[in-house]
Amino acid sequence: MKSKKIYALMLGILFSVGFSHAASAASPKSVDVLQVTSLQNGGALLLDVREVDEYAEVHVPNSTLIPLGQLPQRLQELGPDKSRPVVLICRSGRRSAAAQALLEVAGFTSLTNVEGGMISWQKSGLPVITGAAKSTKE
Repeated sequence: MKSKKIYALMLGILFSVGFSHAASAASPKSVDVLQVTSLQNGGALLLDVREVDEYAEVHVPNSTLIPLGQLPQRLQELGPDKSRPVVLICRSGRRSAAAQALLEVAGFTSLTNVEGGMISWQKSGLPVITGAAKSTKE
């Protein structure tokens, strides 16, 4: 029940500030799946915001799982440097866009959403891992 309240509060925040706020920063706001590995190699954190069972089914190598509903209370896990590049992924791009807006409100400045999410990732034939979810980098 607590996570439902947090999720509802989070959605309220997103709608009150508007998703258009997320489009105002200088860094790229979305990237094609083919650009993700390059961003990771440059030091970006790949943050998967899907649910634990979705992540266990299939996920991107070297990604970190923090489900969207848990993100507000787990922000400290992203580290103190709010300028560190964070690339967000979910199933289709919708939840990761919500996470992007939430993180912007929290002061993160270098956020990028993966266009098409895991659907596009898998359609592109990029490498995936199956198995139990981890909350830290693999």
